Amino acid sequence: MKYHNNDKIVNRNTRPVFVLSSIALAVLTVVSQASAQELQRVEVTGSSIKRLASEASLPVTMVTGEELEKRGMTTLADLMMSLPESASLAPSNAGSGTNINLRGLGVNRTLVLLNGRRLANEAIADGYANLDVIPMSAIARVEILRDGASSIYGSDAIGGVVNFITKRTFNGTSVSAQAVKPQQSGGGDEQRFSATFGTGDLNKDGWNLYGTIDAHRRSRLLASDRADLSTPDILTSIGRAPTLGSGGYAMPANFTTATNKTAANPYYASGCVGPYSIQGAKNTCILNAAYYGTALYGNEQVTFYAKGTKKLSEDHVITIDYMRGQEQILGTKNPTTSLAANGVNAILPSTSKWYPGGSGGVPAVAGLKGEPLTVTWSVADLAEATTKDVQLNQRVTLNDEGRFGNWDYKAGFVYGNSQRDNYYESGYVNGPGLLTGIANGSLNPFGLQDANGKAYLKSISVDGAQNRHSISTYTGVDFTASTELMTLAGGPLTLALGTDFHRDTTEDTKTDITSVVTYAASGPAHGQGARNVAAAYAEMEIPLTKELNLNVAVRDDHFSDFGNTVNPKASFRYQPMKSLMFRGSANTGFRAPTLFDRYGYRVAGANATTAAKWDDPVQCPGGTPGVAGTGKALPGLVASAVCNVALPRQTGSNPDLIPETSRGATLGVVVEPMKDLTISADYWHIEMKDMLANLPEQVYFLNPTKYADLFVRNADGSLAYIKNITMNLGGQKASGIDVSLAYALPKTSVGEFRFRIDGTYLTQFDNQLEKDSAYISNVGRFGVASNGTTSSFPIITFRWKHTMTLSWAQGNWNSQLTQNYNTGYHDQNLVAADYFRDIEPYSVWNWTASYRGFKNLTIAAGITNLLNAKPPITNHSAYTYGYLSSAASPIGRAFNARLTYTF
Repeated sequence: MKYHNNDKIVNRNTRPVFVLSSIALAVLTVVSQASAQELQRVEVTGSSIKRLASEASLPVTMVTGEELEKRGMTTLADLMMSLPESASLAPSNAGSGTNINLRGLGVNRTLVLLNGRRLANEAIADGYANLDVIPMSAIARVEILRDGASSIYGSDAIGGVVNFITKRTFNGTSVSAQAVKPQQSGGGDEQRFSATFGTGDLNKDGWNLYGTIDAHRRSRLLASDRADLSTPDILTSIGRAPTLGSGGYAMPANFTTATNKTAANPYYASGCVGPYSIQGAKNTCILNAAYYGTALYGNEQVTFYAKGTKKLSEDHVITIDYMRGQEQILGTKNPTTSLAANGVNAILPSTSKWYPGGSGGVPAVAGLKGEPLTVTWSVADLAEATTKDVQLNQRVTLNDEGRFGNWDYKAGFVYGNSQRDNYYESGYVNGPGLLTGIANGSLNPFGLQDANGKAYLKSISVDGAQNRHSISTYTGVDFTASTELMTLAGGPLTLALGTDFHRDTTEDTKTDITSVVTYAASGPAHGQGARNVAAAYAEMEIPLTKELNLNVAVRDDHFSDFGNTVNPKASFRYQPMKSLMFRGSANTGFRAPTLFDRYGYRVAGANATTAAKWDDPVQCPGGTPGVAGTGKALPGLVASAVCNVALPRQTGSNPDLIPETSRGATLGVVVEPMKDLTISADYWHIEMKDMLANLPEQVYFLNPTKYADLFVRNADGSLAYIKNITMNLGGQKASGIDVSLAYALPKTSVGEFRFRIDGTYLTQFDNQLEKDSAYISNVGRFGVASNGTTSSFPIITFRWKHTMTLSWAQGNWNSQLTQNYNTGYHDQNLVAADYFRDIEPYSVWNWTASYRGFKNLTIAAGITNLLNAKPPITNHSAYTYGYLSSAASPIGRAFNARLTYTF
């Protein structure tokens, strides 16, 4: 399946056929599904009607499995991050794994399919699929529909559809091993192994059976592994000097007394204790964030996929497949701290040998007279607090496809089960037990532990305990049939009718152990819910003339908890000449709250802390709104407890949510001004109402008076929690232009060269925080929109983002040079005005080459980040180590090698 240099834009009755889907490719040259002599009618993502791919009128990006290998990609996350239409965040820094966020509208608005059917969602949020569980070695191609498909796949396909399509058959054996080694020392290295086995020839034997296993591992990359990216000088230059903090949790501990609320530290004068802490402000030590920070989490993935196909006749094929994907992510936080528990603070009495000036050797502190000390201690002996997140996603499907009379039909059954378990892997202890150890002298809050202290920490450890168990399921049946009703001037008038029924369930439990692990800022909770959705839909292909083709579709979904919604879609394709084509579409959408958002756990108080540090606007007033560390604690309060500190936050479900609605449209043109040169441009626009999201943290602190009702306070005025559950906000408007240019240069004696650039220019990205309020533009800045259930961080939108490739082929040699580029943007700038700044454009070049001259063996090698581009430096409030790992990779230049043996 290959393209030829003489491919043309032609109408449906002309040969050879040009695969029109390729015009809109955002990444690469697409491989055709049939030669000119073996034309097949296929089902293209976004339609239920089989057709020649050249007849498509929707903007579809297509990426083959072969291209993933050519570009040296090791995971599907590499693809998602490179797509110009995607605003996905780096998956390794999200415990949920890889998700995709088309158009920046949120991961809940991008529908992910495997062979045209849904998977069970990631189990905690239950609103999106984790791509890491999809077996990359089984992928034949990925189709990305860049407009809504609510009328075909479900009312929630607002931002677009990503359809992972596996190989139809495989015969033989193929084994591949791949390794990625960063040039700079430290973590971030990768290893990948895959093996595929298949037997049976579908055409000769009438059956085929194959299976593939794929394993991938990446080691943790510490912030200290890239210490040059966040030196004290760099952090100071962007307004986030490491020494700005004071009096927080550290080792050695800071302390206050009942009469003196100004924190102090017995080791401040000697420079604190490296590498665990550094000198902060006002005679205190602070945690060394650069030492404990994680740039990229370590993770492991093992996926398995098996597929059996039986051809009963030329018009009747039955397929059954099974997918099993498991992922393990180790997440790290700063070490466990001595948080108050059950109303008891961490008190060090004068009877402890670790009291300053006592027999334990802790330096004396002038002015102390034996009064009890309240200590804020970070337990360095335990290293980082590490969680282990294990996800297991399984799916089985049965597909019956054939022809009955004049009708083509497809019927299927799918069952998916997604399970997610979280464990306290290491570094967590019983919180009340930690306070007891301080009080009775077993633990030294001002230094590393002696043998007795180490034994005590071991006795209160909860390492290995499970803290959360979540399950989501998806069970569905579907049936679609299509037939030609009559012949119009442009071809057959085709009707497709379909119905499907599916049931979603979710159950999420935080275990009892969370009640005693105070540092985790969580607690026991349970939530569960279920939803039935029944749908009927119709689609009609109307070829009015050979030049003009219309497509109309409508879908009626009935939700067991929200009633009916009807969503139509219309599209057109007009091709007045072989070298010119126009296309467009319009649709509506309806997205019900996810099961977690509506029926998930609910707690009475705080169950998390803010991702960034802030000033409590009531108890640490007087500062610059949104700029932590500029307020002043009220008299009698400990500054480190209310100023420049992570504050308690409440997350969970909201029973009052209502569905959001949307409407969208596209309008595009494709031209071929000369042989082997194709240019396309597609304008898209999406509007949403009653948008389901949670407010990013900075919104609360930039205008605390407006959002005062979301700061829930105790009777004494202290902050109980910030209410940060999912809400129905206002509206959102997003628009842009997808452009593509592909050119195959004339053949030369030194090989064939192809050039391609695909990009997205964002013209509008406006958010409305409340209904009827003003819209705020988020183009080229940290916006007021968030990632919903995955993060309270704001979406980052680029004005322009593109992927550019230059490929070369000569005999057994292939090579490709790729550039991923995005424009600069305004930094978050929640710092003093003197430090306001813009982030420069970011560009990464990757190079790969392969050789197939050895029998059965392919050798590939490459260099990722060829020019060793540094990730952007940001003053984002949550990035205490300075660089923006969510929008770029901190790994730097890395070397990539792969061997594939086929026999």
